[in-house]
Amino acid sequence: MVDTRPTAHEAGLPPVGTGPHRRRLGLLALVATFGGLLFGYDTGVVNGALLPMRQELGLTDVTVGVVTSSLAFGAAVGAVFGGRVADAWGRRRTIILLSVLFFVGTLVCVAAPSFGVIVVGRVLLGLAVGGASTVVPVFLAELAPYEIRGSLSGRNELMIVIGQLAAFVVNAVIASLWGEGDGVWRIMLAVCALPAVALFVGMLRVPESPRWLATHGRDDAALAVLRQVRSADRAEAELADIRRAHEHEAQEQRESGWTVLLRNKWLVRIVLIGAGLGVAQQLTGINSIMYYGQSVLIESGFKASAALIATIAPGVIAVVGGVIAIANMERIDRRTTLLLGFSLTTVCHFLIGTASVALPAGNPARPWVILVLVVAFVGSMQTFLNIAVWVVLSEVFPTQIRALGMGIAVFCLWIATALVGLWFPSVVAATGITGTFFGFGVVGVLALLFIWRFVPETRGRTLEQVEEGVASGSLFTVDAAGRR
Repeated sequence: MVDTRPTAHEAGLPPVGTGPHRRRLGLLALVATFGGLLFGYDTGVVNGALLPMRQELGLTDVTVGVVTSSLAFGAAVGAVFGGRVADAWGRRRTIILLSVLFFVGTLVCVAAPSFGVIVVGRVLLGLAVGGASTVVPVFLAELAPYEIRGSLSGRNELMIVIGQLAAFVVNAVIASLWGEGDGVWRIMLAVCALPAVALFVGMLRVPESPRWLATHGRDDAALAVLRQVRSADRAEAELADIRRAHEHEAQEQRESGWTVLLRNKWLVRIVLIGAGLGVAQQLTGINSIMYYGQSVLIESGFKASAALIATIAPGVIAVVGGVIAIANMERIDRRTTLLLGFSLTTVCHFLIGTASVALPAGNPARPWVILVLVVAFVGSMQTFLNIAVWVVLSEVFPTQIRALGMGIAVFCLWIATALVGLWFPSVVAATGITGTFFGFGVVGVLALLFIWRFVPETRGRTLEQVEEGVASGSLFTVDAAGRR
């Protein structure tokens, strides 16, 4: 197969090179991805906190689903408004605002005396999670040189799974030290305040996105930022490339946001593809494991205390998979990664459903076989899907609708997450593991068809080249090498 991706020379840009600017870029990315760490901890901590919370607050299957999914519904709203605020106010200041919201939401949850208050706190955390899930990947994509954009943007997803693993480990440690009695879940939730403070302090020293600055006519400031994270000649060449793209946009249209989106069928198409990709990712059921992993393992045959410790295994494999994914992000095409990932997760779904039938309740092998398959599912998801999905979403939308398109796609993603979180306890209660995971498997087959037919390739292209390909429709065509 012939590789038709442009080289740095063909893109008109000097090589990225090495030196202090690369280390500075890595440091800025690390600080920004504390938003991903908070995202992961807040979505994962409920896994171990649910049982003691349920006992203390008197929750039912339905109200457990509401508490769990309220974060995701809040995240859906936060994804839309986070993108709009980031467009108007800047990526950096928006992330600082989100760190404050993370802290306030944590305090409300920790102090919650009742079901209603914990839902309010979870919604506040959801607004912050949704905003971070939209703004942080866009900030990283706009900060990164295109040659390493995938691996740099993918660090946010790696921090998400590190946050989830941290939540699982903290939950297990706290439960071991203080048991699972009244109030222990409050301690689990309180730990989230620490990375929120770190994100706030760190972002005070992080510069604004150079592309956002250039979009708002602040070319000198954009060049100053680029010189922090690029060699001098690359910074000037890249700013010139950004200017050319903006001049072309100005000639084509002066509107942005909904106005330009609804007037261009290719922009509508890319937003629908982004939304479909986000929904497909969540309908794998990955967050059913991250939210309800302990409950799934209890249903498979583990005791509650053993199940809480066993949830660490999927968390560990998620981090390992994330590291492998970042290492391969610049080596394997995005479409190939997505197709492989959905294939593997779908096979795991059907195997989990089959194992739950072949090994009935009471069989001593049942819990261990299901645990191994759950770990395989999470590993497949994190190695081939999660990072790739977020990277594609961060780079596929043109500048004039980037935050809006990202917001719409992530809104749909979080609505899917919320519905899974809301109904998962009831579905498992009604159909058991068998029906639940067979259902996920069927959805996985449909997702494979969608990816194969519609999702374009973005690896090896600058954001400006992706933008031109979307605007003209050429990104959606198949080239001589069989790539989109």
